[in-house]
Amino acid sequence: MEAYYYSKMNKAQQSVYHAMKTGLITLAPSFSVPILGGQELQDIFFKLRLDCPELFWAVGFRYRHYPNASNAEMIPEYLFDKKKVKEHQAAMEARITKLIRPAKAMSEREKELYVHDFICTNIRYDKLKKPYSHEIIGPLGQGVGVCEGIAKAVKCLCDALGIWCIIAISDANPEKKIKYRHAWNVVRLGGTYYHLDATFDNTLSSEGIIRYDYFNLDDKHFFKDHEPVLYNVPACSDGEHYYYRDKKLSFTKTEDVVKRAEQSARKGIPFIFQWRGGYLTREVLSKLLTLLEQAAMKKGRHISVSLNRGQDVLQVIFTEKILAAELVTLEVSEDGIHTDSGKNSICEYEC
Repeated sequence: MEAYYYSKMNKAQQSVYHAMKTGLITLAPSFSVPILGGQELQDIFFKLRLDCPELFWAVGFRYRHYPNASNAEMIPEYLFDKKKVKEHQAAMEARITKLIRPAKAMSEREKELYVHDFICTNIRYDKLKKPYSHEIIGPLGQGVGVCEGIAKAVKCLCDALGIWCIIAISDANPEKKIKYRHAWNVVRLGGTYYHLDATFDNTLSSEGIIRYDYFNLDDKHFFKDHEPVLYNVPACSDGEHYYYRDKKLSFTKTEDVVKRAEQSARKGIPFIFQWRGGYLTREVLSKLLTLLEQAAMKKGRHISVSLNRGQDVLQVIFTEKILAAELVTLEVSEDGIHTDSGKNSICEYEC
């Protein structure tokens, strides 16, 4: 397990971190911590729970201290009583052990893919934001979660599989109508760091189709549609090994798009690809859609297309039915889901 945020603290903060962790592990009703400012204590508590998502039962705290005292009394808020915590703890350990068993012999990258695909196929994004949706017991125990719970579940599974993994956080941005903080993961594979946002891919995935739009992105691509991090994380500088490029599904030439589209149309399977042949302007997009429809018609089919504008990823579904000309533009964020489809419409699809 990587105690990443602990490693970035000074000695006084680390002392508080240790005291908090010990008290929470033992489920103490209260315990002593060195005095720091209330906001600093809150920050350490938050970072501790990012480093240790297995401490799912601790969700808040109060504290009190006396004038001239060197320590404060911390009174944690627990989701469950001690007996229930022990039951959930045993259930989570058994669940994680069972989930990682099929992946133990896999390579590092295969393990990461396994964790990502589990999240995309087994977890439902929880718009209601129940208390447990922010903790691992939501995704791993109930099959539902918000971004924080999903990122914590990814970290727990990666930790159990020996993959270096941390949780990254971005802040809200009211000016952009981003109401909430967002959480995702940074992983290290072969000494190189990548962004992995399983929540966004989970939201984009549907009807048995798994999306990899946010699988192993570098900073340049990732922050096209993500806010800056609240706490510093390692730089992710490798832009050559994200999923679509590794799978040769990232194109710069229209003729390559047409060739792969014809193959997919013949087989009747979805065609998902990234366009990196310059800016995806309205004119370029119109040309691509025309070529895709022509490729489909050669095989007796037609197309329905959705576009993730943030990453210039298009999903093409081939159908034998003639549909009204439609392009659904997907805009992914941490604000809920809104859809509004129709002829020549632009739809916002938010997680």
